[in-house]
Amino acid sequence: MHDSHGFLWYQQIPALAHFPAHVVHAALVAVLMIITMVAARISLSAASRTKDGAIIPAPTMTYRNFFEILAEKLFGLCTQVMGLHEARVFYPFIGALFCFIFFSNLIGSVPGFLPPTDNLNTTLALGLFVFVYYNVAGIRAVGFLNHMKHFMGPVWWLAWLILPIELVSHVFRPFSLGLRLRGNIMGDHVFLGVFNSLVPIGLPVIFLGLGVFVAFIQAFVFCLMTMVYISLSTAHDH
Repeated sequence: MHDSHGFLWYQQIPALAHFPAHVVHAALVAVLMIITMVAARISLSAASRTKDGAIIPAPTMTYRNFFEILAEKLFGLCTQVMGLHEARVFYPFIGALFCFIFFSNLIGSVPGFLPPTDNLNTTLALGLFVFVYYNVAGIRAVGFLNHMKHFMGPVWWLAWLILPIELVSHVFRPFSLGLRLRGNIMGDHVFLGVFNSLVPIGLPVIFLGLGVFVAFIQAFVFCLMTMVYISLSTAHDH
């Protein structure tokens, strides 16, 4: 079975050759995340048994330092957008979502692999998952009736006008998240593929760096919008 995207490593494994590319690569990213998490836990446990108790970081960039910086900056962003209390509650979800999207975007820079976020099924599933998650979080935080008041507007006599607008806005949120992510990653992947075929030596390195930047920005934007949606849904000032 051949893929329209060209050579793919997973198709050399007979048991996987008939699976869709985005499913295989999404599963691969999930497995890599689990391995990374286990390795990070082992590294942190080993560092905690040292004299400084893992308080003082290594003087050079290490595996542990990289993920500590990433986690610290992401938690700081959550705090700025959602507040400290909500950040502590929702940070694990935001962190896992960011890592999955970022590494899914990034894997497409490796020849023979495709980014799962290049496929609309993956990005719409992520958007729908976020949609369900922030609505459930809102209901748990403020109750069903108060959550529904978010759709009614600030004054009751305008509810008939605000309600349909808010409903349409909320329904289109998962589509906007999914379409934005898919469009940008697909464009970046096609752009990189064109330059790889035209000038296969040297020049693609520049665009690989650009691809890493795009992968980070798209994961950042997706998670930033998710934080905004969660913050609005769990607000208690209505």
